[in-house]
Amino acid sequence: MNVAIVGCGLIGGKRAAYMRNARLVACADEMPERAKTLAAKYPGVESSGDWRATVARKDVDVVIVCTRHDSLASIAQGAIDAGKHVLMEKPAARFSTELEPLMAAAERTKVCVRVGFNHRYHAAFRKARELHTAGALGPLMYIRARYGHGGRLGYEKEWRANPTLSGGGELIDQGVHLIDLARWFLGDFVNVSGRAFTYYWNMPVDDNTFMLLETADRRTAFMHASSTEWKNTFSFEIFGRDGKLEITGLGGSYGVEQLAFFKMLPQMGPPETTRWEFPMEDRSWELEFTEFLEDIKLGRQPSPGLTDAHAVLRVVERIYKDSGYDHHA
Repeated sequence: MNVAIVGCGLIGGKRAAYMRNARLVACADEMPERAKTLAAKYPGVESSGDWRATVARKDVDVVIVCTRHDSLASIAQGAIDAGKHVLMEKPAARFSTELEPLMAAAERTKVCVRVGFNHRYHAAFRKARELHTAGALGPLMYIRARYGHGGRLGYEKEWRANPTLSGGGELIDQGVHLIDLARWFLGDFVNVSGRAFTYYWNMPVDDNTFMLLETADRRTAFMHASSTEWKNTFSFEIFGRDGKLEITGLGGSYGVEQLAFFKMLPQMGPPETTRWEFPMEDRSWELEFTEFLEDIKLGRQPSPGLTDAHAVLRVVERIYKDSGYDHHA
């Protein structure tokens, strides 16, 4: 498989570095120098400032889209229309309506489109999923989760603070990971309530969002995404009738990635506890791309894909609308 990357910033560089069993042949960016810099790291890779010409190349099989939120959908649409398989970064769009033409185009062209909710591929989540699938928790009841960072100097002036470019703030940035992970374990949310607030940063998008999401069978996800978390935090707890899983840390500034399994005993009382630590390098980007190649080989619909991203953005839109943010009015 020959791959083109559109968007050659931090994430585009990560995608190139963790690509396995495929060949990078082209890089494109609206800032041609960035494309040139990334391309120079890999022999024989061509660079361009024109993404349309890049995705139309006959020698390109797969396009990875790593741009700002405002151009994710339009570039992916161009790649799909050109008959290319697409891996696009989360959240895939600013609004769910931006994804609907892509869903129709992907169905028409029969290409595979994967959305980069890479947290599903973190080692602790892979192990958690394995335990859940094996029935270790019994029927699931609810999820409680927190995800946050503390921003940085000038954060309120970055593109993420401009709703025209980003579609929102912390909810559409880190919050979408929480929604996707909760859907992965609990299923679709039919009742959505929540509030987004701007407490600290001087910007027209949210820096904190509190969510209460409910499935048709009344299983609940209670979650908080924040960019006023002065110590970077990740915590994801999954409660079943027979036990609980607790994932903390994502590596780096979030702390060592860990998973704890608390198994309820017949006599109740203190649970039987098993812990795993994953101090090794994060391989989620590599594993995600490897599975995408397998999707293409088997002709199967990727998961997470466009329908997952669309469902996540519908949750985001409801919370923004109920919170009075104009960009989702």
